[in-house]
Order: sequence, then C-alpha cells, then structure tokens
Amino acid sequence: MKVAIAYYSRHHGNTRKLLDAIKEQWDVELIDVVECSEADLSGYDVIGFASGIYFGKFSDKVIDFAKKNLPGNKRVFLVKTYGVKGDYTKAMRRIIADKSCVLLGTYGCRGYDTFGPFKLIGGVAKGHPDEKDVNGAVEFFRRIIQQLE
Repeated sequence: MKVAIAYYSRHHGNTRKLLDAIKEQWDVELIDVVECSEADLSGYDVIGFASGIYFGKFSDKVIDFAKKNLPGNKRVFLVKTYGVKGDYTKAMRRIIADKSCVLLGTYGCRGYDTFGPFKLIGGVAKGHPDEKDVNGAVEFFRRIIQQLE
C-alpha cells in the first residue's frame, strides 16, 4: 500500500516528531510542503496531511497543497499538533469533501507552542509531544493501515 503524508512542521518540530515515528515502522513518503509545492499524488492509496495549528487551522501551506494536489476519490487522514485543544480541521475537511475523498480519521495531540501570544508566557504544552503522544500517532496510523488491508 503506497502512502504519502504532506506536512508542515517548522517552529518546534512537533508534527515532524510524530511523522518520523510513523516512518520508522512503515514505508511512507513524507512530503515537506515548504520544499515541494506540487506533487502527483494519484499513485498513492492513502494520503495524509499533517500540520501544527496556526490561528485555528492547518498551516496555509498544507491547505494550499491539498487544494492544488489532492486527487479526487482518495482515502485521506489528518494529523495535527496544537497548543490548545480544538478541532481545527474545518478547512481540510472541506477540501476532502470537495474532492470526493474519504476521511479515514484524525489524530491530534498537544505540541509545544510559543506562537503569537503564547510566546509572552513562555509557551504552552511544554514537553509535548511526549512518548505517549508519539505512541498514539503510531497506533492511529496502524489502525488506519489495518482497516484497509
């Protein structure tokens, strides 16, 4: 099964930490949307999108990448890291629906956040993602793959 995960992870590497743990156990292609703005995803069976949360949504770079590159009728999953718990997937779910794709699930966990006003207080969610968060992401991905086999 061919899997690609397009991601944005810059400030503290929270999201990348989760994806690296997934990649250690499965053969997935990680696509950094900063380095690669266009990609042919038509040959992938499952496509993931992963991002930290910025101003209440996935990174604009991930949103733009999905709008431009997500083929229709694909199976999709989302991974997010955030300072403060919330859904934050509205824009991504809209793109997935517009392209007649199936959302297989979403995994989210806290990640160290010093963005915007959090910088003034030294950040929130220090120490995250921790081992439990990373293991949760790996287990989430395992269940996605298992349900498709």
